[in-house]
Amino acid sequence: MSSLFDPIKVGAIELKNRIVMAPLTRNRAMENDAPMEMHVDYYRQRAGAGLIISEATQISPEGKGYAWTPGIHSDTQVAQWKKVTNAVHEAGGKIVLQLWHVGRISHTSLQEGGKAPVAPSAVAAEGVQTFDGEKMVDVSKPRALELDEIPRIVADFASATRNARAAGFDGVEVHAANGYLLDQFLKDGPNKRTDAYGGSFENRARLLGEVLDAVIAEWDAGHVGVRVSPYSGANGAEDSDPTALGNFLAGFVSGRGLAYLHMIEGQTGGPRDLPEGADLRALKTQFDGAWMANNGYDRDLAKSRLSEGLTDLVAFGRPYIANPDLAERLEQNAPLNEGDTSTYYGGGREGYTDYPMLSESDA
Repeated sequence: MSSLFDPIKVGAIELKNRIVMAPLTRNRAMENDAPMEMHVDYYRQRAGAGLIISEATQISPEGKGYAWTPGIHSDTQVAQWKKVTNAVHEAGGKIVLQLWHVGRISHTSLQEGGKAPVAPSAVAAEGVQTFDGEKMVDVSKPRALELDEIPRIVADFASATRNARAAGFDGVEVHAANGYLLDQFLKDGPNKRTDAYGGSFENRARLLGEVLDAVIAEWDAGHVGVRVSPYSGANGAEDSDPTALGNFLAGFVSGRGLAYLHMIEGQTGGPRDLPEGADLRALKTQFDGAWMANNGYDRDLAKSRLSEGLTDLVAFGRPYIANPDLAERLEQNAPLNEGDTSTYYGGGREGYTDYPMLSESDA
């Protein structure tokens, strides 16, 4: 039986334990969408995780959907991220970059020239808001991507992968979850296309497949993971048959030699309930890489799911905000700090790099 604290090789990446720091958007990037010096300390503090997945990072200016989030499409951004990866490696950790294009979850004020966000179809995400740097605003109605624009999207993912390698990351994670662009293509709620990228599961997954192939061409598959959320309606991206979509995706992303599949179980940040007929154990057997579970995990649930063979890795999100040494706390079964939700998004070091370590708490 696997333990949460056993080492594991995930693709080409050697991990010291099976604890993963999930990607956490914290809205603290500089005006040029580059990490700041406090990002270096923040990620260094959390290097006890077997693997850190960076906060979602936009692959292009068009991919931006929230103020103060970082990118990976400029030399300045690469240089600043390099400081982060150096710090994590010096502290004995591993870190991959999450590649992000938000699609329709954006606002014209965040787009170059005030343009409309792009999406598979001109279908707005009703009731969904974003942060424009001053206030929460309804996301703008998107325009549908033209067929001849699809290669540009794929090329942006490939370019971001090259930049992630240059920045010293240990790999990349393709973000195809939580209602962002690739997930918008996967779900028949936001995807109303009638061309080769709409309709059947195969067509709706075509862009994801092209992105994965392009990313792998820039970096071998052993350094590439993918995140999916077939059962989640996050950011208004619903599918009429989430069980069938999940069954399809597990097999679709397999066969490429990917390092891992990062599965959101149930609703993102919400109930873990799965739709009728969904069977994660069966899905895990379809995928040929490491399986990473995510959504509402605590120590006991993580231990039991690992021991039952239902996952190989467990991603912890919000607990990592207030507990930089979460891996040590889990191993010692020590109490956890409570997070200050008022400092989760935006701001400076308060609520970001000033949570006490276990040794400091004891003192």
